[in-house]
This record gives sequence, structure tokens and C-alpha cells, in this order.
Amino acid sequence: MNALLELEEVSVAYDGIAVVHGVSLSVAPGSIVTVIGPNGAGKSTLLNAVMGVLPSRGRIRLYGRDLDATGVAARVQGGMSLVPEARELFGVMSVEDNLRLGAFRHRAEGRAAASRALEGVYALFPRLKERRRQEAGTLSGGERQMLAMGRALMARPALLMLDEPSLGLAPLVVRDIFRAIAELRTTGVAILLVEQNARAALQVSERGYVLETGRITMQGPSATLAADPRIVELYLGHGTE
Repeated sequence: MNALLELEEVSVAYDGIAVVHGVSLSVAPGSIVTVIGPNGAGKSTLLNAVMGVLPSRGRIRLYGRDLDATGVAARVQGGMSLVPEARELFGVMSVEDNLRLGAFRHRAEGRAAASRALEGVYALFPRLKERRRQEAGTLSGGERQMLAMGRALMARPALLMLDEPSLGLAPLVVRDIFRAIAELRTTGVAILLVEQNARAALQVSERGYVLETGRITMQGPSATLAADPRIVELYLGHGTE
């Protein structure tokens, strides 16, 4: 199967200092791929480069099309969505208004299409439906993460990128978030997941990459990585859930 997303020798620098070095990876349509690694390894930087937020060298392709000269807005229009670590919600707006903003890409299709997408998000995250009239700024951390993911899904992306979705959340909430990520597999959306919780990330994904000091040091099927003694020692041995 042809890759939906392809990265070829992608490098990213801040102020002339290289942070990501020659990363190559691919994401197949409808698959879940994870990038794990320690804090400061360059995982979030990599996602921001894919989204076009940061300049990069190398090749980034979506559906085989080179994105070199493509900005953030065009990448969103082309089917990419990023849920950043900061979540970036509109705190004084209601949950439902935040979600409807995510449907801007499909505004020409009218309110009926947006309402169908909204019901899909509510089915995935029933708690958001309960809170739909509540201001986003009053939500718990877990609810804010659900809302950020839901808003990204309103754009009906082909590729959803998630940056540390479990960060700062209680274990029970983390399980809810990863349950939702697993359920998204049935919708056909591909997911590129950056996550420090290696145990949960490898359980939910088909393929994994290990990023350390800006370089891919290991890659393979997630089950193989989860059984690798080095991965167990560095990322799984003390429990990450």
C-alpha cells in the first residue's frame, strides 16, 4: 500500500543548531504510527515541521505530493491536522463552538455536514456532549485533550497528528484517550502519534520509531519494539501508565 505520509531525510534546526537529523518515516493510510523517545529528543519539533510550522530540509510528501512550498493552511486544507501539546483552545467559547470551528475546512458543505461530524465526535467522546454548553476554559485537563482532538477531527483529516496526548493526565483519563485513539482506526483516519508514554503508544500502534537526540535509532512493528530488551529497559521497565 502506498504511504499517505512520507518523510525522507528530514532535518530541522533552531537558530542554526540542528535538532532533528535526517529522519525518514512513513505512515500508511488508516494506520497508527508512533514516535517514542525521551523528553527533548525532537519529537514535537518533528511534528511541527511536518505541519509546516517550522522550516525543514529533506522531503515531506502527502499522497506522494511534495509539500516543500506548502504552508500550514494549505496542509490543513490538504487533509492534515495537528493537536499540539498545548491544546490551544478558545477558553471563553463553548465546547460546541470550539468544535464547530474545526469544521472550517468543509464550510462549503454547509451546517448539515458539520452537524454529522459533530455527532461523530460526540459518539467518540460522550463527555464532550455532556459539556457542550460549557466554556472550554472550565474543563478538566482530560476534557480539554478530548476537545482538542475532537476539534481536529471536525476537519475530517486523512492524517491526524497527536503531540503528547497523555501529558499531565491521570491514568484513568489516559486510558480513555488511548481507547479513543484505538477506536479512530475504524474511521480510516491515519494517526502519527508522538508520545512519552511508550507502553500505551506501542500498544495502540502498528509501527513505531524511536527518536533519540534527533535521530531515529530503532524502528519496526510496535509489538517487536515492545519486546526488545533495550526498549523494555529504557522505556517500559518501570511502567509508564
